[in-house]
Amino acid sequence: MTGTGDHEGLRLRRTKSVTRAEEIAKAEQMARKSQPDHPCHRPRDSLFSWSSGFDNFTGFVNWGFLLLGIGGVRLLLENFIKYGIRVDPRQWFLFLSGKNYDGNEYPSILLICFGAMYVCMLYALLFLKLWSYVQVNMWCRLSVKSKNTSHGGMRRQSFSYTDLLASEAKQNGSDSDETRHEIDGGGKALVQYPDNLNLSDLFYFMLAPTLCYELNFPRTQRIRKRFLIKRILEVVVGCQVVMSLFQQWMIPSVKNSLIPFSNMDVAKASERLLKLAIPNHLMWLCFFYLIFHSFFNLMGELLHFADRKFYCDWWNANNIDTFWRTWNLPVHRWAIRHLYLPVLEMGYSKSVASITVFFISAFFHEYLVSVPLKTFKIWAFIGMMGQIPLSILSKYVQKHWGDRWGNIVVWASLIIGQPLCIMMYYHDFVVTHFGDALLEDYSVV
Repeated sequence: MTGTGDHEGLRLRRTKSVTRAEEIAKAEQMARKSQPDHPCHRPRDSLFSWSSGFDNFTGFVNWGFLLLGIGGVRLLLENFIKYGIRVDPRQWFLFLSGKNYDGNEYPSILLICFGAMYVCMLYALLFLKLWSYVQVNMWCRLSVKSKNTSHGGMRRQSFSYTDLLASEAKQNGSDSDETRHEIDGGGKALVQYPDNLNLSDLFYFMLAPTLCYELNFPRTQRIRKRFLIKRILEVVVGCQVVMSLFQQWMIPSVKNSLIPFSNMDVAKASERLLKLAIPNHLMWLCFFYLIFHSFFNLMGELLHFADRKFYCDWWNANNIDTFWRTWNLPVHRWAIRHLYLPVLEMGYSKSVASITVFFISAFFHEYLVSVPLKTFKIWAFIGMMGQIPLSILSKYVQKHWGDRWGNIVVWASLIIGQPLCIMMYYHDFVVTHFGDALLEDYSVV
């Protein structure tokens, strides 16, 4: 009888509801606290266990930044001890001018101001801007013609800028407020085609920090003087920082990587690659802030250009595809508006449109490197086309291991890919223009 009663009591306890079980647990806990031994233990998981639910690792993030900073300072001190102070503004002028060391070449004033790569970049920007200018005016002309002829069944030839932003908002997951435009502060009437076809409108577009032409850009009402001064100081100081990093840190690292890379010494070449990765990545980050935030905001403020969204949070990108959609919005908008959507309108698939965009981007990357170096190699082209399989890989990693690992793949590609491309082009440049004699000179260093 006693055994049966105990069994029935046990059965009744198992059938208690969850709420009743919690009440019993709380009652037991209160009873434990009232005991004279003052208990301090209760069922708990270790913080590093997934079941603990703990997710505040801010201290480790600070530790990582501090450790990275200490490592960077150590490398900087090593650089100063080994090479001394290499920063020389006079050499900056020679570098930007493209002047040869023998003194026989005197470049034009344009080359003195911009340098070979900057001139090529200027030509590329003019090409993209004029492409947009011509195509948008063609859309407007066809729209006016279709209205005049009343051909309701005419095939649609263009996409409005609102359609473009709505498409971007859908791709990037942003809110629909991106599709709204401000009316300029003066309350002026919107310019209609063909009243926009004048030199002042074209010159404004050539200077505006955008590659996509519009008849009516969103405008600000005034120039904020304090904001403008901050951006000017950032541009001036940023240029000095970038050039100093290049001259003091990158040039010695690139030169020292020549012999191991030429001899295919994998261990030493890998060590030089990792050593070059830190100053290169730091300079790339400074360059990004200098161009996409400081300089573009400076031009936008001077021109009353209201759309200041030149980049998104690319540092949080969980795959390569998201990175290329968010880190350079002026180029991305141009590619979507004038390449991707028109290719889709022609009846091709999204895959063909994406490959077309990457192909054109790869061409311009190769143009901006090979032409200034006066050597035709396809490393930049291959690197850009390689973003397609890398995008597939990063999405696979994101899907199976989570967003954090997808973001790590993005950062790894940026940190390692760029210095590898630099080492390859520098090696080919030296071999092409100076031959093996310079390799022997560098082997002594």
